[in-house]
Amino acid sequence: MPLSIDIVSDVVCPWCFIGSRRLFQALERTGHADAEVTFHPFLLDPSTPTEGVDLRARLQAKYGVDPEAMFPRVEAAARESGIPLDFAKVRKSVSTVAAHTLLRHAADRGTQRALADALFSAYFLDGLDIGDATVLASIAEKHGFTADEALALTRDPAELARTRGEATSASKQGITGVPFTIMAGKIAVSGAQPVEVFERAIAKAAG
Repeated sequence: MPLSIDIVSDVVCPWCFIGSRRLFQALERTGHADAEVTFHPFLLDPSTPTEGVDLRARLQAKYGVDPEAMFPRVEAAARESGIPLDFAKVRKSVSTVAAHTLLRHAADRGTQRALADALFSAYFLDGLDIGDATVLASIAEKHGFTADEALALTRDPAELARTRGEATSASKQGITGVPFTIMAGKIAVSGAQPVEVFERAIAKAAG
């Protein structure tokens, strides 16, 4: 029976991109490439408006330091995991409620993992606004949706409310930082840990 893994993450979180890539590398290396991985929503900033905000201004306000000084460490970690992250391309912090809504529906279509990677790549590698419904629809078209289906889901108040509810639930369960990975419902890994840490957790979960 395939290993069951749940990842709580946000698609504008660089460490979530890095962490998921490291997890999948660990699954390949341990012979668990067939693991059933499910992404769950987390909102780094639930107050982000649909049109987004300037990323650097947001980080400056949150951390009180020049964000340009923070980027090299993240970019270096990403490159070590095979991700050519370049923050020069990332200008906005965007709302991810609509993106998470599509991810939830992609699970039933068997395309969630591929869509998650496509959303991470669109935002961090291509500098696209993944808070924009038309951008999301163009991405979703390659992962089991029609453009009309994707647009309808990303503009449906009930669907967006459900996504916000799931993200709030994760916070209420004590998850304050992402990525947060749960293996076989019993082994938790917090953060974008090295591949070797994921490998040990996989061994425990599968044991």
